[in-house]
Amino acid sequence: MNAILCIVSYLQHVFLLALLATNRAVVMSEGHPPAVLTKMNSVIRGIDLSSKLLSPVITGLIISFVSLKASAITFAAWATITAWVEYWLFISVYSGVPAITRSNERRILRSRTKQVEGRDAPVSVSIVPGTEEGYTGNPPSRTGILVILDRMSKSSFVGAWRIYFNQEVVLPGVSLALLFFTVLSFGTLMTATLQWEGIPTYIIGIGRGISATVGLAATLVYPLMQSRLSTLRTGLWSFWSQWSCLLVCVGSIWVKKDKIASYMLMAGVAASRLGLWMFDLAVIQQMQDLVSESDRCVVGGVQNSLQSALDLMAYLLGIIVSNPKDFWILTLISFSTVSLAGMLYTIHLYRIRNHIFHLEKIPLLNKCIFKLLPSRGNV
Repeated sequence: MNAILCIVSYLQHVFLLALLATNRAVVMSEGHPPAVLTKMNSVIRGIDLSSKLLSPVITGLIISFVSLKASAITFAAWATITAWVEYWLFISVYSGVPAITRSNERRILRSRTKQVEGRDAPVSVSIVPGTEEGYTGNPPSRTGILVILDRMSKSSFVGAWRIYFNQEVVLPGVSLALLFFTVLSFGTLMTATLQWEGIPTYIIGIGRGISATVGLAATLVYPLMQSRLSTLRTGLWSFWSQWSCLLVCVGSIWVKKDKIASYMLMAGVAASRLGLWMFDLAVIQQMQDLVSESDRCVVGGVQNSLQSALDLMAYLLGIIVSNPKDFWILTLISFSTVSLAGMLYTIHLYRIRNHIFHLEKIPLLNKCIFKLLPSRGNV
């Protein structure tokens, strides 16, 4: 029963976060400067990360000073109360922001138009092969695998993925999703390994708290960087800063002292959260800016599905490589996946801007190299 309730709660969380991030925030910020949307995204992500930080702390306090049963009752009551509060807030926003009502009306109108067009469209079947003339009527009946494939191709599931892969931001989306295929986070796999290495539980808790705090700092730093570098370049710099921090985790593999290696692992993961959540915000904002209004919810849903699938694959990988002694294998696989994500995002940026860096803006290169090149007037 507890597992079912947790699943329902998680689905509600993913749905609400996807709805807010991909659609509602964009609609509410229409007619305002772009900085308003950036700030709104940062606030939403900050609230989400704050909840993830406070929830285990409060749970631990209740379990330590009261009981496990009291903790379960407290959070059951909290979930019941907040469900109604969330519902009331959604109704208030829907009623108080006319732009959301207009957006829903346009979406419903588009859906009805597509249904009418699909129902009234004639089907032409050629009588003579190689000719375009034919009669209007129902297509010939098909059986077996062809019928199944035809139904699958017309299903909303396949249609949603087709829409997703046709978007301009598909590479940033896949890059973000690949970051979920990792054990380099303060999740159950890494925590179990640290405990096996002999790291005290309170040290792991402190590390998790520092990691969450660094993630919260990303919601403050991102608006500043985005206003100076643009969303695309902020995503690039934030990603490779995260990648650089994870090099410490990779380096810990070759450290012989287990305790030092474990502390290096925790430090690298905690420091990488700044770049991770800034990259997350950058990709979300690119989706908001470049995905059409009619496709936002679909793209957001597919993005969350892809992220959840890769997160599940990371746990399956942990089942396959279950010996804590072999955690270095999981570390290398995770780092390789992160590197692949960085390459995909860099390719996307190069396709858009035709360059990656402004080399002429690097002072050292400008002095040592560009001054040695012949001027255009001498050519």
